[in-house]
Amino acid sequence: MNNQHLQVKQLACIRGDRHLFSELDIRLDSGQLLYLQGRNGSGKTTLLRTLCGLFHPDEGEVLWCGKKVTELGELFYKDILFVGHAAGIKLELTPLENLRIYMRLHELDVAEDALWQALQDIGLKGFEDLPARMLSAGQKRRIALARLLIDKAALWILDEPFTALDVVAVDLLQSIIAQHVSRGGMVILTTHQEVQLPDHQVQRLRLGD
Repeated sequence: MNNQHLQVKQLACIRGDRHLFSELDIRLDSGQLLYLQGRNGSGKTTLLRTLCGLFHPDEGEVLWCGKKVTELGELFYKDILFVGHAAGIKLELTPLENLRIYMRLHELDVAEDALWQALQDIGLKGFEDLPARMLSAGQKRRIALARLLIDKAALWILDEPFTALDVVAVDLLQSIIAQHVSRGGMVILTTHQEVQLPDHQVQRLRLGD
C-alpha cells in the first residue's frame, strides 16, 4: 500500500441550482485518514460517491497515484472499497452468501474459512447461515463491514459506517480502521465517531461552511 495516494483537483459538483462544493483540493497519502464533515445536505455523500466514480463531477478531476481515475477504470476500482450509508446487502441471502457474492463480484481470492472467520470477527458468530432479513439493523450493518476484513483494497471510503452499531461494534470498527491506517492504508469517512489516531495521520474537511 505504500506510496499510493489520492488527489482531488478543483472539484465541483452542482445539483439543480445548488453548488454543493467547488474548487475542492484534497491529497490523501498512505497511512492517512480524512474526516469529511458538514451538515446534512452539504454534499458529503455526493463527494464520497464522486471519489468512487459513481458520480461525475461538474468540474475538476480525481487522480489515483497521479493518474486520472477515469482512465484507470478497473485498475482503480480494485484499489478501493466503498461502504455506503445503506448496508448494500441482499436480504434474502445469509451473511455468508452475501460475502461469497461480494468476493466473486470483486474477483477476490478468499478461502471459505476466511469468510467464516471474518463474520465471527465482526460479531456475527452463530448468525452466518440466517437470512439477513431476520437480523437486526446493526447485524445487517456488520455484514457490510465484514468486507473490510476480506478485501485488501488500499483506500476505504465509508459513509457513516458506525450507523446502527452498538458500543462493542463501534469499538471494534474503530480498531479495524486504525489497523488499516497503521498498515499504510487510507480511509475517507463521514462519521460522528472519532477514530483515535495520531494527529499527523488525520485530515479534516468540512463542507458547506
